Parts: sequence; C-alpha cells; structure tokens
Amino acid sequence: MFRKFLYLCPVFLLCACDRVFEYHPYDLRLESKYKNINVKNIARLKEKDTGSDTVRFVFMGDSQRWYDETKDFVNHVNKLEKIDLVIHGGDISDFGMKKEYCWMHDILSKLKVPYVLIIGNHDNLGSGREVYKVMYGDLNFSFRYGNVKFVCLNTNALEFDYAVPVPDFKFLEREIADAQEGGYDKTIVAMHAQPGDVVFNNNVASPFQEYIKRLKNLQFCLHAHAHSVMVNDFFDDGVLYYGCGSMKGRSYLLFTVTSDSYRYEVVHF
Repeated sequence: MFRKFLYLCPVFLLCACDRVFEYHPYDLRLESKYKNINVKNIARLKEKDTGSDTVRFVFMGDSQRWYDETKDFVNHVNKLEKIDLVIHGGDISDFGMKKEYCWMHDILSKLKVPYVLIIGNHDNLGSGREVYKVMYGDLNFSFRYGNVKFVCLNTNALEFDYAVPVPDFKFLEREIADAQEGGYDKTIVAMHAQPGDVVFNNNVASPFQEYIKRLKNLQFCLHAHAHSVMVNDFFDDGVLYYGCGSMKGRSYLLFTVTSDSYRYEVVHF
C-alpha cells in the first residue's frame, strides 16, 4: 500500500503544480495581452487617425504603487470628450517587478483611448528593463498622430551606470533625418527624467538640447519624475519643459495642439 502511495505522489504533485510551484517575481513569461503594448496601441492610433490638425492628449506619470488613484484617473479621463491618446511618462512600477507592470496595465487598459508608456527610472530596477522590453518594446520610440510627431526618449542615464549612451544620440539623429520627410508639421518630445536631474546625464545636457531643437518644428518637451507640476525653460532658449504630477497627487496635464498653437491645463481628479 505504501509503495502504491509513493507511485501516486508525482501525479498529485503535477495536478497541484499551480499551488506547489511559483514563478520567480522577475520571470519574463507573459500572456500575449501583456506583450508589445506600445506597438499595438500605436497601431490603434494609426487606425483612427483622421489627419486632423488638432490633437488632444493627456500626459501623466509616476503611477507606481498608487493603484486606486490610477483607477480614478482612468475613470476621469474616460469621461472627457475628444481625447486622442494618453502618454504615461514613466515609473509605472515601483520596483520594476513584472507583477507591478501587469497590475498597472490591467488598470490602464480600461482607458477608452490608446496609451503608450515611456520607461522611468523605477521601471529599470531589478529586471524591470527586460520586463519593459517584452511588455512595451523599444526604450526609445516615436509615432505620428494627426500632424504631430511624438518622440519618446529614455533619459534614465543613472540606471544604466553611464555604460550605454543615454540619451541615445544615434536614435535622435535618425529622427532628425526623418524631419526632411512629410506627413507631419511639428514635434513634441517626451521623457521621464528631465535635464538637470541627477538621473539625467547632465554631461551631455547641452548637446542633447541642440539635437532636439533640430527636430521638425519642436513645440515643447514633456517629463514626469518630479512628482509635481512645473514649467521650465531649462536652457533659456524658449523651449519649455512641462512636468506632470504623480498619481498620488491626483493630477494630469491635458494638451490641445492645433495647426498654429497649443494650450494646456492642469486637471485634478
């Protein structure tokens, strides 16, 4: 009898494997719904792009561990009219854990409009950078909507120990070359960490600014990271950097870009 029990033990263990074995928190295995989210949502944007000269979008960031506040944010944005997209300025997670990424995406996926995520410094912790690549894609990316091109940059140099070029000037050179092509009239640059912050590589801050000014009709720059609303002309050259608050602070920025101007407002929820 005892021998029969020993033979049956592996069967019981296999049947109960979900309870016996747990994946490592940094394991990169993911369901398809958690893969290539930026690529999928940019494709959704292209499908609904009417070529309008007016683009309305939300910029927010630093959702981290504030899940309830982010749920309220989603509900608030879903009540707005004529919003085209949401840009998350980074720090979707607190510790770079896969579960954090997935939990927050489950909330943000309830948005009625597509969203894209820029990588933040917290998102790089642990194996968070690899999780980001699987879930969202390239660390630097760009896309067009209406007559606007959005250039989204990884500026978290401190998290890379300055071992690789951050910001990526080769990527910016390709974007500058693309400015010779048609299809859009103006550019907006978005990032997580702003120039002057310890996370940014301030050794190359001035060249960085000169590069982005060569982008086609640069309108302004966006950043998260500071957890507070701010507007700065960091280089005294007229290029404004708009910083958003965190989800803990329950606010976001709403931009309306038209053919000849733009306006923004700070929205509290």
